This record gives sequence, C-alpha cells and structure tokens, in this order.
Amino acid sequence: MTDMQTEGDPLIKPSTTEHPLYDQVVDACRSVYDPEIPVNIFDLGLIYTIEINDLNEVEILMTLTAPGCPVAGEMPGWVADSVEPIPGVKQVNVGMTFDPPWGMEMMSDEARLELGFM
Repeated sequence: MTDMQTEGDPLIKPSTTEHPLYDQVVDACRSVYDPEIPVNIFDLGLIYTIEINDLNEVEILMTLTAPGCPVAGEMPGWVADSVEPIPGVKQVNVGMTFDPPWGMEMMSDEARLELGFM
C-alpha cells in the first residue's frame, strides 16, 4: 500500500466488497463499539477500507472519532481480535489513519438515527 495520493483518486481506498469473506469481516467489525458512543465502529464510519487478498489476508484501515480518543491504542487490537477468528481468515493487519479526518457524514443512516441526528 502506498500513501501517495494522485489527483482523482478517492480519499478512501475502496474495499474488496466482492471477496467471499467481506460480509463476515464487516459483521465482525460491527461487533466492536466505541466506548463513548453506543454505535458500532462500522456504522460510525470508522472503518475506511477492508482489503482481502487471494490468500485471505485482511488489511483494515480505520480511524477514530478524534485523534485524542482514549482507546486509540486499543481499538485496532479489538478490531483484529474480532476478525481473526473468522474461518478462512489467514492474517489481519489493522492500520490507523487520520486522513481524511472522520466526520459525522461518514456515519450510516442507522447510526445517525440511533444517536438522534435524524
């Protein structure tokens, strides 16, 4: 993976949604919650990219609601711990980024409804 951004590239790299393990990885991410917000991190929009290669190695790029989040050091481990037990997953790497910064527009409609923003 490269950090080089070329004009016209999406800010957030697309996920490999067609991979057979993708939905299970998403479900696993939905089991992880931000301790300060009663919504799972996937619906909050904190999971930017889920990449799964042909060897079933999973790369997840995520962010936090704020860089000073008290669980910043722990959350990638929680995500990895939720994804690793999925049958067929060979390896999980969780990376953290603050580019682009998270914003409320990244939340799913369900998350906005849950938090009273709709």
